[in-house]
Amino acid sequence: MTETVSGPTARKGKRGKGLKIRRINTTAGVHPYDQVTWERRDVVMTNWRDGSVNFEQYGVEFPEFWSVNAGNIVTTKYFRGAVGTPQREWSLKQLVDRVTNMYTQTGRSNGYFATDADAEIFDHELKYALIHQIFSFNSPVWFNVGTAASQQVSACFILAVDDTIESILDWYKEEGLIFRGGSGAGVNLSRIRSSKELLSSGGTASGPVSFMRGADASAGTIKSGGATRRAAKMVVLDVDHPDIADFIETKAKEENKIRALRDAGFDMDLGGADIISVQYQNANNSVRVSDEFMNAVEDGKEFGLNARLTGETIEKVDAKGLFRKIAEAAWECADPGLQYDDTINNWHTNPETGRITASNPCSEYLSLDNSSCNLASLNLMKFLKADETFDAAHFAKMCELIIIAMDISITFGEFPTEKIRDVTKAYRQLGIGYANLGALLMATGHAYDSEGGRAIAAAITSLMTASAYKTSAEMAAVVGPYDGYAKNATAHNRVMRMHADASDTAKPAASFDKAILDLANKTWQECLTLGEASGYRNAQASLLAPTGTIGFMMDCDTTGIEPDLALVKFKKLVGGGSMQIVNQTVPRALKNLGYQAEQVEAITEYIAVHGHVVDAPGLKPAHYEVFDCAMGERSIPPMGHVRMMAAVQPFLSGSISKTVNMPENATVEDVEQIYFEGWRLGLKALAIYRDNCKVGQPLSVSKRKSEPETQEAAPVPAVASQAPQDAHRPVRRRLPKTRSATVTRFDVAGAEGYMTASTYPDDGVGEVFLKLGKQGSTLAGVMDAFSMAISVGLQYGIPLESYVAKFTNMRFEPAGMTDDPDIRIATSVMDYIFRRLALDHLPFDQRAELGIKSAAERAAELAGQDPASLGGELDPVELAQSAAVENTATTERVQQSRSAPQSLATPAAPAAATAEPQATPAAGSARLSGPHSTAELIEFQQGRTADAPLCLTCGTKMRPAGSCYVCEGCGSTSGCS
Repeated sequence: MTETVSGPTARKGKRGKGLKIRRINTTAGVHPYDQVTWERRDVVMTNWRDGSVNFEQYGVEFPEFWSVNAGNIVTTKYFRGAVGTPQREWSLKQLVDRVTNMYTQTGRSNGYFATDADAEIFDHELKYALIHQIFSFNSPVWFNVGTAASQQVSACFILAVDDTIESILDWYKEEGLIFRGGSGAGVNLSRIRSSKELLSSGGTASGPVSFMRGADASAGTIKSGGATRRAAKMVVLDVDHPDIADFIETKAKEENKIRALRDAGFDMDLGGADIISVQYQNANNSVRVSDEFMNAVEDGKEFGLNARLTGETIEKVDAKGLFRKIAEAAWECADPGLQYDDTINNWHTNPETGRITASNPCSEYLSLDNSSCNLASLNLMKFLKADETFDAAHFAKMCELIIIAMDISITFGEFPTEKIRDVTKAYRQLGIGYANLGALLMATGHAYDSEGGRAIAAAITSLMTASAYKTSAEMAAVVGPYDGYAKNATAHNRVMRMHADASDTAKPAASFDKAILDLANKTWQECLTLGEASGYRNAQASLLAPTGTIGFMMDCDTTGIEPDLALVKFKKLVGGGSMQIVNQTVPRALKNLGYQAEQVEAITEYIAVHGHVVDAPGLKPAHYEVFDCAMGERSIPPMGHVRMMAAVQPFLSGSISKTVNMPENATVEDVEQIYFEGWRLGLKALAIYRDNCKVGQPLSVSKRKSEPETQEAAPVPAVASQAPQDAHRPVRRRLPKTRSATVTRFDVAGAEGYMTASTYPDDGVGEVFLKLGKQGSTLAGVMDAFSMAISVGLQYGIPLESYVAKFTNMRFEPAGMTDDPDIRIATSVMDYIFRRLALDHLPFDQRAELGIKSAAERAAELAGQDPASLGGELDPVELAQSAAVENTATTERVQQSRSAPQSLATPAAPAAATAEPQATPAAGSARLSGPHSTAELIEFQQGRTADAPLCLTCGTKMRPAGSCYVCEGCGSTSGCS
C-alpha cells in the first residue's frame, strides 16, 4: 500500500523522501461519497423506563447500509454543534470531512506524502474506509478533531505519582483533566511509602490506600466527558508493597458494606442516592506481580514486602496466602486483577527510558509513565470474502493506511499536561486493534474455544502488528524515527525479533489461517530489514481495545477479542422500536458447516425461540461448540477465554482488554487457577468476573420480580382504579354470524388435518377449529374441546401471540417434515398449527420476536435485505404502523406469556384492537417487565439476572465490552472509549 520514494518533505526544513500511497478501495476520478447511496433519517432517542425523549434530530444523512443503531449513536455521540442551530452537523459526510481533512492537511504539511496526488489518495482511502465501516478511530478523535476544542486524540493515559504531597495533588488534577476530556487514566501508587513507614517529621505515613480515597471521590464528581459516563481509572500496586493486603481488600470490604446498607433499606443501586457513601468504586484495581512472587507461590515459599524509601524488607509473608487473598477478593467483587510485571517489561521496547509500571483503565495500553495512546480498530468481518476466506492482503493494506493516519494524529494532537505531551510526542505510541473476531470465527464455522479459532486469531493479530511496524519503519525513513529510538534501538529491535520468532513458530491449523500466517511471516521479515536500516516511527503499535461505542458505529456483532455475547440480539427499526433477531452470523455459519437451506431455517427458528442450539432440529452435537457464547445455555469455559488471550498476546505491543467470565458457582480455587495459568501462558494482564458477585446493580430483573404482582399485569386506564371491581372483568366479543375464514389443509409427518380460522370484520382472529382424526374418535373430541377453549379465550381478549408463544415448540408425535414451504419442520401438530396462525395473522415484528418467519422473509435475511419490507400477506398500512410504533408492549405480552400463565381475569387487549401507540402506562408500568436489550433478553431466557449495570442515559441494561460495559441503545459506556 505504501513505499518510500523521492519527493518533497517538510521535516526540519529539509527535502527528502515521502510515502507513495496506492489505491486500495477507491477509483481515480471518483469521490468515495459518490460511490454510496445516501438517505435521510430522523433520530429520536427515548428512555424506555418513562418514555421521555433524551434526544431528537431530524433529517440526518447516512449511507443506506448503515443500521439504525449505528446512525443513532453517531448522531447523538459524535455530531458537533448545538442541536437546532445551523452549526449542528447533520450528515456523516460532515463528520468524516471534519476529521479526515485534518489528517490529510497535517500529513501534507509535515512531509508524509511524496506528492499532492498521494495526499489525495490517502484522503479518499481514509474517507472510503470510514463510511464503509472498515475501521474507526477511538471516540476522542470524533469528539474533538476539527472542532474549536482541544484536539485531544488519545483515549488512554498513564500517569505517575511520587512520594510527595505535591505529586499526589498533581495526580488528582491530571486525572480530572483527562476525565473531563472523555478519556481514562491509570497509575501505579507503589512509590508512595506505606502506612508502616515513617515520615521525615517522625509521624507515620498515610499509605497509598488512604490517598486512593481522595482520588476516588474526585473521579466520582468529575464525570468523564462531562457527565456522559462514569470516570474510567486504573490503580495499580506492586505485590511487594507493605500495604498490599489493605489494597487487595479495599473493594471487597466495601462490597460487604453495600450488602449491609442495602439490607438496612438504603438505596445502593448504581446511581442510587446512598451509593456515594461507598468508597473505591470508580477505579479498577490491579496487583502488579513479579516472577519472583509467582515462583514463590508455586514453591510455597515466603515473600518479602519492602520499604519504599530504603528497599529493606519490612515483613515476610506466605506467598500462597497472599495469592489466596487476591483470589478471594476477586471472587467476592471481581477486584483486583493481575498485571504480570516481568512479562510486560520483557516485551518493552524502551527499557532504557524507564520501566512500564501501569496501564490504562482497561489494561490494554502498557507503556511509559506520563504517556498516552490513541486507538483505532478494524472490523474483521469486512475482510471475509464471498468464498468465506480471509482477504489477508487487503487487511494488511488497510493496517498500513491506518497506522499512517494514527501517527499523523500525534503530530497535530493536543494533550492534557506538558509531561504527557512531551513523552507521547517523543515515543509516539499507537494502538491499532480489531473488533468482530467472535463473529468472524462463528461465521466461518470455527469454535471460539478451539485450536482452529485460536490459530486464526493469532495469524490475524501477527499480520496486523507486522504490517503496522513495517509501515512504522517506512515512515521512519521519511520523517524520522521516534525521538527515544536511538537510546532504545537495541531493545526495540530485540522485541521485534521476538514478535517475528513467535510468528515463525506458530502452527497453522488449516488452510484458512495458513495463508494469513504466511503473509504475516513475510511481512515480519520485511519489517525487520526496514527497521534495522531506518528505525521505527512508533515505540508501540498494537493492542486490543474493548471497542465499545465505535463497535456499534461499525455495526459489529462482537467487540474487541470477545466472543458473541448471545445468539439472539435486538435490532432497532426505522421509525422506532426494536425487534429480536438471530445474529446474522448464525445462518452463515450453518451454511459453511454444510447444512441445507431448509435445515438452516429450522435451526434458526429454534434459536430465535430458545436462545441456544441445544437440541436444535438437525444440528449435529459436534457443531454445538461453534455457537458457544460468552453467556447462555452453552457458555465458553473460563479457560477458553484465557487460551484465546494467550494465543494472540505474543503478537501485540500492548495487552488485551478482556474480562474472563466465570459462572456464579465458580470457587476461589478456580480463580487461583485462572490467575496462575495467565502467568504461565505469558499474558500481560488478566481480570476475572464471577456472575452476580456485585451487589450494587441498578434496578435488576430480580428486583423487578420482587415488586407487587400488579406491576406485571397489562396497563389499564388510570380512571379504572376508581371503578367497581367487576369493571375489570373481561367482556366476550363474539364474532358476527357471517365471518371471513381461512381453511388450511396440513400434513405433519404423514398426519393430515384441517384448520379453520375465522376473523373479525376489523381483522384479528377470533375463532379456530381443528379437525384431526376420525369423527367420534377420542382425538377428534379432544381437538374439538381444545378448539373451543382457544376460540373462547381469543374472544375474551387473550392475544393470539400469547397462544403462539405457549404452544410453539411443544414436542410430541407426530413430528417431522410438513408440506408447508414456510414451516418445513414441526415438533408437533400444535407447533405447526400456531406457527401457521402466527404467519397468517400476526405482523412481522411480533413474529420475529418469536422466531417465526416465512420462507420469503428468511430468504430476504440471507440476502441481506430487510424482511419486514416484504409485507407478507399483511395489510401495508398495518405494516407501516407496526414499524413506526414502539413495540415495547408487544414484547411485554410475549415475555409475560412465557414466564407466567395467562389469566382470563386480566387479559391484555388484542393487538388488533389498539390502533394507537402505547402511551405512558399507568403506575406500576408493565414496560419494566419486557427485555429492551440483548442482556435483558438473556435474563428472560435463562431465568436469572445478568450482572450488568443499566445505562444512566437511556435506562437500557448494558452489555460487556472488554472490561467495561456498553449500552446497545445509545452507545454510552462505563468507561472505555
